[in-house]
Amino acid sequence: MDHARGSAPDTQPFQWRSYYKNLLLLAYQSFGVVYGDLSTSPLYVYKSAFSGRLRRYQDEETIYGVFSLIFWTFTLIPLLKYVMIILSADDNGEGGTFALYSLLCRHAKFSLLPNQQAADEELSTYYRDGPTNRNAIPSPLKRFLEKHKKLRTCLLLIVLFGACMVIGDGVLTPAISVLSSISGLQVRATGLHDGEVVIIACIVLVGLFALQHRGTQKVAFIFAPIVIIWLLCIGGIGLYNIIHWNPRICHALSPHYIVKFFRITGKDGWISLGGILLAITGTEAMFADLGHFTDASIRLAFVSLIYPCLVLQYMGQAAFLSRNIVEVHTSFYQSIPKPIFWPVFVVATLAAIVASQAVISATFSIVKQCNALGCFPRVKVVHTSRWIYGQIYIPEINWILMLLCLAVTIGFQDTTLIGNAYGIASITVMFVTTWLMALVIIFVWHKNVIFALSFLLFFGSIEAVYLSSSIMKVPQGGWVPLVLSSVFMVIMYVWHYGTRRKYLFDLQNKVSMKWILTLGPSLGIVRVPGIGLIYTELVTGVPSIFSHFVTNLPAFHQVLVFVCVKSVPVPYVPQDERYLIGRIGPREYQMYRCIVRYGYKDVESDDDNFENQLVMSIAKFIQLEAEETSSTGSYDTSNEGRMAVIRSDDTFGTRLLVRGADENGGDSSIIRSSRSETLQSLQSLYEQESPSVSRRRRVRFELPEAEPMDPQVKEDLLALVEAKDAGVAYIMGHSYIKARKNSSFLKKFVIDVAYSFLRKNCRGPAVALNIPHISLIEVGMIYYV
Repeated sequence: MDHARGSAPDTQPFQWRSYYKNLLLLAYQSFGVVYGDLSTSPLYVYKSAFSGRLRRYQDEETIYGVFSLIFWTFTLIPLLKYVMIILSADDNGEGGTFALYSLLCRHAKFSLLPNQQAADEELSTYYRDGPTNRNAIPSPLKRFLEKHKKLRTCLLLIVLFGACMVIGDGVLTPAISVLSSISGLQVRATGLHDGEVVIIACIVLVGLFALQHRGTQKVAFIFAPIVIIWLLCIGGIGLYNIIHWNPRICHALSPHYIVKFFRITGKDGWISLGGILLAITGTEAMFADLGHFTDASIRLAFVSLIYPCLVLQYMGQAAFLSRNIVEVHTSFYQSIPKPIFWPVFVVATLAAIVASQAVISATFSIVKQCNALGCFPRVKVVHTSRWIYGQIYIPEINWILMLLCLAVTIGFQDTTLIGNAYGIASITVMFVTTWLMALVIIFVWHKNVIFALSFLLFFGSIEAVYLSSSIMKVPQGGWVPLVLSSVFMVIMYVWHYGTRRKYLFDLQNKVSMKWILTLGPSLGIVRVPGIGLIYTELVTGVPSIFSHFVTNLPAFHQVLVFVCVKSVPVPYVPQDERYLIGRIGPREYQMYRCIVRYGYKDVESDDDNFENQLVMSIAKFIQLEAEETSSTGSYDTSNEGRMAVIRSDDTFGTRLLVRGADENGGDSSIIRSSRSETLQSLQSLYEQESPSVSRRRRVRFELPEAEPMDPQVKEDLLALVEAKDAGVAYIMGHSYIKARKNSSFLKKFVIDVAYSFLRKNCRGPAVALNIPHISLIEVGMIYYV
């Protein structure tokens, strides 16, 4: 007892040491992923701010006012709004506009996902503060928003618009960061022409996007030291410039100089805000990339190094300009002491490459989340880390971003024009985040409406002023993010509209349970050996694909499982809560329903064990069902919607025994014993041509003979094992979506042209679900929506 008492305090320091070690490691990694963009803004902020009419006011008072604006904007938006407030609004550790939208959908009925169930609310990750808030009295505002579908659609469109602007950031950030850093060559190599600078920048950009497939973790470890060295360099250079050129610049920290600035410059000063705004571009990455780190690590990195170093750099650059105003277009490189110019230039170029990484990785996350919510065509998602979940790479998006980025760089060839576009994209995302955050304060944090209005009015008014200034730059390059966002918005909305219409058609045309019961146990057809997995988007009822199949081919498998793979508005669904299993019809029908649930950050990996996990889950459900029947003494065949969550650690009495075949397929004769010799020879031929298929069939299940078992349970389990041994077939609908003849011209264009084009040019559902081609059966159907 004494030893036990003495050892308890020893474990606590170890836990704290482990916590701080992990915190420092994550903070270190965050420099390479999150802060590259924010830390390279000094390359072009002053140039952009003085590029317009503000060049008429090249005096010390104006420079003081510009620096004061930069300082207070940098303090209020990144530090106060994001670090202090918004990082606390994570969705189970995830950040970004979709995380806020997901929180709202779970705490109020804002979601437009059609196949949601009450069982989804039982997920451990569903409610932020546990299930205690479910019974809270809904506010009049909540009831009003839930009642009007148009308002919920508008909310989704706002979120999608913010997501499209993040994608726009993914195009513009690499262009402006790399071009700004490479243009520093012209300060020393005066003979270098603008065209040559653009060519060098394009070569660097191609290399950057080619590196993306290496994954976020590897990139973070490579890039983090570069950003840290960069921050120390610019902080030191800023301090040197303050001391060497103008120590009085410290007075400009007073907001009094902002008032004087606008009094002197008036409308010209307001228009220049679009350039000053570039000082905080990249701030949204702190929240968007939160899922790769923790809020504490991002806060630590910002407060300890990012904030002081950048403030010193902006202050030092202002001190230099107050004595060298003519150098405003190359102020950053001109302010570097000559002996260290080339080392700093090399670090600046590397830091510009890092700057692009934050937004590119955030773009991948945003596209994945749009795809999970049914708002983006199916794309290939590669999970880049075996140890850190949620780190992804999307090849199609990567190469599209690269082509657009090269087009912007070659088309504009000027960081000022790109900066005008970049400012609009960044401030729009921040503005959308502010509105969503105000709703989160009310519906998720359950704070008074006054707190939400105060947050919205304070930060929203600041961002609205910057947004109004940026809109003035639309003719000078600001149209780029608007065009890009419009294109992506059309793609997202068309996909969402078409997918929803298809689901509603399935819902209206599903087969009634009464029709199934009239067929009898054989379903009126021949039941062949094996398991048939019928993929459907329905969570209740039998899809019309089933009746369409048996009408044309009157034979079906011994065991039928209707599989629905769906997204839930949570970032992750724990593996133990992923499978919902239920029975369709009486026991002798051998028909089941399996709902596989994924969160919007979950990656549906190429898992060869899906069939085995499914069989084990159904076996556990059979045993659970038998226990419930024995306790109640009856079985209700009409309760078709009854589903059970099957956990991997559940033990319902007897479990199936799993037996693996040897590498040479020693048990293959047993596994295929229910097939004819012709089918066995065909199977062997297929396995020789497709080695991956043979690997999928090296596990067989057996019933334990020693343990006593209910005869009904034993019969069901034996039928399941025999069906699995005979093989698994995947049945999917190969659907053709057509608009009805009486539809409007716009609807016909959206469905017959736009949605059809997207379906033909995205990944097929069988590929997206990792279904083996050899086992796939597609049933052609026409949907008139």
